[in-house]
Amino acid sequence: MSIWLGKKVAVLHGGRSSEREISLKTGAACAEALRSKGHAVELVDVDLDVAARLRSLAVDVCFVALHGRWGEDGCIQGLLESMGIPYTGSGVAASALGMDKTVSKRLFAALGLAVIDWRAFPREQAGAIRAADLPFGLPAVVKPAGEGSSVGVSIVREEAALAAACEEAARFKGDVVVERYVKGVEVNVAVLDGKALGAVEVAPEREFYDYAAKYTAGTTRYHLPPRIPEAQIRAASEAAERAHCGLGCSGVTRVDFIVGPDGTPFILEVNTLPGMTGTSLVPKIAASIAIPFADLCDRILDGAALKA
Repeated sequence: MSIWLGKKVAVLHGGRSSEREISLKTGAACAEALRSKGHAVELVDVDLDVAARLRSLAVDVCFVALHGRWGEDGCIQGLLESMGIPYTGSGVAASALGMDKTVSKRLFAALGLAVIDWRAFPREQAGAIRAADLPFGLPAVVKPAGEGSSVGVSIVREEAALAAACEEAARFKGDVVVERYVKGVEVNVAVLDGKALGAVEVAPEREFYDYAAKYTAGTTRYHLPPRIPEAQIRAASEAAERAHCGLGCSGVTRVDFIVGPDGTPFILEVNTLPGMTGTSLVPKIAASIAIPFADLCDRILDGAALKA
């Protein structure tokens, strides 16, 4: 029985980030699942008045179903800590570290994890970035340092497209990150309370697993378990656990990898608030080991706490 039965649960969703629409879907799905387990749930669309709303509702605990800026980067976590309201997921520091790709890459390297060669450039220099500035050359992957869900991400194969891709990434938060392009298998590992639940291989019909591929049904094939040797799955799972714990994460995370041709699991990022929609990967992984979606949400809620 959940420790929060009989308490008022606020599911925080929506928000003001570029991932608002996906967060609305995640929140609605999680709220329905928690209600099916007997919880008293209030859906709260997070805006600038969220603190007053939470006070007026007299909530006991928050289930954080936000994505992107102000929800996944430590901001809402800091507010909840200040208000004394327990919440799901990672705390302020781990959330901020996971969201900032430039910082998290350095931490992954310090943890001994395989990180793809990369360079970071200030946003104001985006239009001046040239292939000669990249020790690894082209092709390369360009992305903003402070966004999720592949927002602002491009694969650049020719010099003529580089400046435009960097300027697109510069529209979003953080530095412009440019990575060496590695052709490999994309594998995502779900980690719950520090232990890997399993892994899934994503095989998008598009060039890579971009925003549309992630959230449009029928555009991606999923393979559970991944179609790679068991030893490589195990290596990715162990690396995911190290990344989760090394960043100080709590609750559920999704750790993304590109497994290179030689079997090396190159870590891309840790998602401290992974999607929980009908096409999302963590629920697929959980279902593959007989954890229904409602039970998964209940387990996540049971981990709610103050972390500061």
